[in-house]
Amino acid sequence: MTVQLVIDIGQLALITFLKIAGPILIASMIMGIVVSLFQSMTQINEMSLTFVPKIITVLVTTVIFLPWIVTILTKFTREMLFIIPGSIRM
Repeated sequence: MTVQLVIDIGQLALITFLKIAGPILIASMIMGIVVSLFQSMTQINEMSLTFVPKIITVLVTTVIFLPWIVTILTKFTREMLFIIPGSIRM
């Protein structure tokens, strides 16, 4: 296994992680901004008001994007299973 192969696998893993986590994190960030705006306009500083909408947003976004996430993970796994046998030297 060469250094370049390890770098390529690490890069592929990071890109896959960003593809999977990106939509969920963006939705959570947007919900956080909306809740912050609501809190600043109404002067309500309730801690549960911050977390509950974000948790619901993360769950809904995960359910919506789950088929796409499974497709991305399946593609990543296939690529890893294709790369690994060729990189092992006997």
